[in-house]
Amino acid sequence: MEEGIKAGDNTSMATLKAFNRCVLHVGRLARESGASRFIAEGLQAFSQLVPFASAWWGEMSTAGPNVAPQSWMHGSINLPESFAAEWHPVAANDQFSHATLSQPGEVVRDMGFNDPCEAVNDFARRYDLYHLMSITFELPESGLMFFVCLYRGQHEQHFDEHEAELFSAFCDHLFQLWRFQVQDMIRFDTDDGASDFGIARMDGSLLYVGARLCAAIQRELPGWNGSMLPVEVVSQLQKAPCVVRLGRCALTLSPNAEHVILSLEAPSRAEGLAPRERTAAMLFAAGHSYKEIAKLLSLSPATVRTYLRNCYLQLGVKSKVELGSVLRSPGSLMESARRD
Repeated sequence: MEEGIKAGDNTSMATLKAFNRCVLHVGRLARESGASRFIAEGLQAFSQLVPFASAWWGEMSTAGPNVAPQSWMHGSINLPESFAAEWHPVAANDQFSHATLSQPGEVVRDMGFNDPCEAVNDFARRYDLYHLMSITFELPESGLMFFVCLYRGQHEQHFDEHEAELFSAFCDHLFQLWRFQVQDMIRFDTDDGASDFGIARMDGSLLYVGARLCAAIQRELPGWNGSMLPVEVVSQLQKAPCVVRLGRCALTLSPNAEHVILSLEAPSRAEGLAPRERTAAMLFAAGHSYKEIAKLLSLSPATVRTYLRNCYLQLGVKSKVELGSVLRSPGSLMESARRD
């Protein structure tokens, strides 16, 4: 009996050490690889502790009346780029997806091709998604949910309770590191201050996106379904900093290392500003200094100061916080996009 207890203790200690090494490795990845790559590399490291055949993660909107859940930003391991697009037609009937989105912070597991909707089962069979384990996190500043889902095939072992506990603990760290990186790049101060922002790689793939920005783009380009920016915007990324018109909305593009920050401009009081003034104001509201803005826009700090003074006078604001509030549209774009 004592030997059995000691063996169990040794196994638990070995698992704890392996988990700690994994978490430390993910922390280093977040610092060295940057937000663009560390989630995929982090999950690959976790697969040494909890093996899986494929994985999917990203940001998703929850289901509403007559509205199916949708993945707006995603990445994957051992799944094709078309995976999300193929899932969207069956998303409204996917019971596993509804279960995990309705229980944020909880690990949800399932097994078998047993969804009441046969189209969902056909989709799962196509990629051998027999064993499923997923977790979602609320992302209030975005207006969306962050999710991670792991899969195993039909001839593999199911995900057990012990693996679910490790997955939950690991994803807490993964989500926090990713969220910190997003916050550092966007530099927002309020819980709901980033729903009209996005972060994209230079190829147009999204690293982060907010619900209002999604709604505005989809309103102007009804066929757009997330994850990759529209070609009209991608073609302008190398020109950042700049302002891009997209139908009735305007996007400010600001460079940030290998990424570009996108911010949705308010269509009201800010419309009277000149494009360069709007760009300077958006950069200032996002946390950039006069000198940083001057360098980004190839202007003198004195010119930037003049632009910002004009913006403050024209918009009737007295602080950076008020400036950001006016430049960002507080209206419910997601709801209006659904009505449109």
